[in-house]
Amino acid sequence: MSRRKTERLLNLVVCLLATRRYLTAEQIRQAVPGYPDGSEAFKRMFERDKEELRELGVPLETGSEGEEDTGYRIQRQAYELPEIQLEPDEAAVLGLAARVWQRASLAEAASGALLKLRAAGVDTAEAASLGIEPRVDTHEPAFPALWRAVRDRRPVAFDYQGIGRSAPQRRHLEPWGVVSRRGRWYVAGHDRDRGQVRVFRLSRILGTVSGDGPAGSVVVPDGVDVREIVAASGSPAPDRRTATVRLRRGAAHGIRRWAADVRPDEGEWDRAELGFADVDRLVDYLAGFADDVVVIGPPDVRDAMIQHLKAVLA
Repeated sequence: MSRRKTERLLNLVVCLLATRRYLTAEQIRQAVPGYPDGSEAFKRMFERDKEELRELGVPLETGSEGEEDTGYRIQRQAYELPEIQLEPDEAAVLGLAARVWQRASLAEAASGALLKLRAAGVDTAEAASLGIEPRVDTHEPAFPALWRAVRDRRPVAFDYQGIGRSAPQRRHLEPWGVVSRRGRWYVAGHDRDRGQVRVFRLSRILGTVSGDGPAGSVVVPDGVDVREIVAASGSPAPDRRTATVRLRRGAAHGIRRWAADVRPDEGEWDRAELGFADVDRLVDYLAGFADDVVVIGPPDVRDAMIQHLKAVLA
């Protein structure tokens, strides 16, 4: 099945699940991306799609309301699966796969179809009830290797730059899961070096994540909830502080809009005060302005900025 056809069928299913009434063929043509404008071409394609959905086991229901033309819908009760009992490792893999779904093109098309239906006066169910989760950013360089290691139950080794350490340390981990928390990605598992359960932030992993043992050798203990482990490892929300930076005059406008105070400094520079709570988030944002920003303080922010820029150069 081609990608275009797959997207069209998915959009059609989402559309028919979202409505509480029967949708006519014309309403479907207008709401679902991928259908041609010509009536005959649309009719042939729609007939094929209906047969395809029925062959896939989708309970496509036909009916009408009042004097309207024949319409179509999918009853949620008939479509949804019964309760499924999963083993802990199966649930972990499914949960991970759901969170890394990044097919934004499918999400936008589905949202567009629902918007068109609402604009036409068709009552739809809330989008959140469809089980479509917003896209989560997974652009951490270490993510693909750790995802595969969790999937294959393979131990890994990597260099880790811990907070307050001047140099990275080599770590050996039996990974149990990779989860996102408060916009950051973490891997949790058994740290072979310390013999304890540990959590590592992916953004602090330097270089390549390599295999450190055969696939299938990692055993995840029964009852382990990786999300709870990561949540328990987190410290309370830090207090807000103020960072002082220099901004090149006429540049870094994004920082200027955020700053509480901007005033002239020496030469071609201005001095700005920025409120923040998370050092890593602040540094990630400031680094995007490259040559147009210099961190003056506090010292931990300045040190984190230097380490970040060195890692980029490396």
